[in-house]
Order: sequence, then C-alpha cells, then structure tokens
Amino acid sequence: MIDYYNTKIPPPGYALLAAGLMYWLNQHFPIMHVLSAPWLAMFPAALGGALDSWALLHFLRAKTTINPLTPHKTAHLVIRGPYRFTRNPMYSGLFFLLSAWAIWLGSLSPWLVLPLFVSLINRFQIRPEEQILRQIFGAEYDAYLGQVNRWFGWRT
Repeated sequence: MIDYYNTKIPPPGYALLAAGLMYWLNQHFPIMHVLSAPWLAMFPAALGGALDSWALLHFLRAKTTINPLTPHKTAHLVIRGPYRFTRNPMYSGLFFLLSAWAIWLGSLSPWLVLPLFVSLINRFQIRPEEQILRQIFGAEYDAYLGQVNRWFGWRT
C-alpha cells in the first residue's frame, strides 16, 4: 500500500511559499540588483498561464481528477496536448510563473529559490504521483515515462 502523500501542501501552496521567499530575499539580501523589467516578465507569465490552462483543459476533457492531493482518484492517463512535451505541464507552468516573478523583482537572489521549488515538487508531489500512476496504469504509464521527460528537457 502506498502512503498517498508525504505532504498535504498542494503545489500552488509551494509556489506561493516560493514566491514569498523570493520577495523576502529580494528585499533583505538582493544579489546584484539588475534591471527590474515588468514588461519582460509578461512572457514567462503568459507561458506559465497558458501551459497551466492547456493542461487543465486536457484533464477536464478526460474527466479525471485535477486535485493534486488525490492522484489515487485518477480515472484516465492524460498524454495528449502539453503532456506530449512534459509529464508535468502544470508544475512547469508554476515554474514559469515563478520565473516571471523573479524577473519582476529584479535581483538575482530570487532565482536561488527556483531550484528549491523544483526539488520540493519532485520530492513531495511528483514522485508520489508517479508511484500511484504506475500502480494504476502499469505498463502504459511505464511506456509514457520512457517517452516524455518530467520537466521538458530535464531527465529527473
């Protein structure tokens, strides 16, 4: 039996904590304050929002759970749309939104939080989800794992 979750914090909660830490670091320990470019932040923000929306649309069409705290209720394996490029487009979308926030803030210190966010999501969200999906979908999911990376080009 799989312990369904090591944590009860939903991924947007991790993103909000990361955003808060990024803000705090920018305010108290700014490293090399570079150009704060809100106009430039629009691009990763739009990409993150579009990616999250596109992925959500595919979950709704498949009539499967979108709740990251209940992956054991997954009814269908979604491998179309953004899931052809990354196994975790919603988490990738959060990553792009946090990248936009780092650009908006303007120093290098907020960027230190992004690897922490990825590490936490991998450990407390993605790995448990993958265990559960492997249990539910077996060989079909294993084949998908072999074809699509977790985070776009990152083989984690």
